Amino acid sequence: MWLSLLLVAGAILLFALEGVLCLAMALPMAAILALMGGLIGRAIATGGSRGGLSFAATLFVLPTGALMEKVSAVAPTYEVVTSVDVAAAPDVVWTRVVQFDEIREQLAWYFRAGIAYPIRATIVGSGRGAIRRCEFSTGAFVEPITNWDAPRQLAFDVVEQPPPLRELSIYSRIYAPHVNGYFRSTRGEFRLIRLAGGHTRLEGHTWYNVAIYPQGYWRAMSELLLHRIHLRVLEQVKRESETAAKAESVASTN
Repeated sequence: MWLSLLLVAGAILLFALEGVLCLAMALPMAAILALMGGLIGRAIATGGSRGGLSFAATLFVLPTGALMEKVSAVAPTYEVVTSVDVAAAPDVVWTRVVQFDEIREQLAWYFRAGIAYPIRATIVGSGRGAIRRCEFSTGAFVEPITNWDAPRQLAFDVVEQPPPLRELSIYSRIYAPHVNGYFRSTRGEFRLIRLAGGHTRLEGHTWYNVAIYPQGYWRAMSELLLHRIHLRVLEQVKRESETAAKAESVASTN
């Protein structure tokens, strides 16, 4: 069973249908399906009875159900929320939320493996209608501002987005259709909540849909990675804001 699974994965990689990263992400689900197939084959081969066939039919319902989900369902929109507490006032944090400098923190292994990661954010204009660009390793998110409520809320739509990952492969380019369009970020938002002591709770919100099935599996995978992406941005804003707050405090005492 495991040898068959490895052979299929090797063939997919050899014919440039997938990259190493996507194969690794799909491995847990593929292993479960392979195990189910092995159990069905064993039940048919050794049982030869109505009970064995009934058992096999029961196992067959699960992948069939996943297929029916793909046929009948429209990909729903989900929300991911991540937050950090910042030792700076909302007015100070707001400036760094609107745009932030290049993130120079060391990359986690999953970003080095090819998952798209944020680098910097810039903005042209101010207020509603301004265009914010969040640069990622694979390209830029283009984000027209839909709500500018300084220093409490910055909301935006996503009208353009880069591929969510850069595949690892033995080839320079591969054909992996799910990389384009199957994961879609639709809008985002930062919320700044004033805390006691002149501190701020900074929340990052992303609304997205994922058109890869089964939804439950890929939603869990997507949200895990989105939290890591959020944290990379929020921690950068936190560092910049706290540095600026300390500089202001020193300047005011001199």
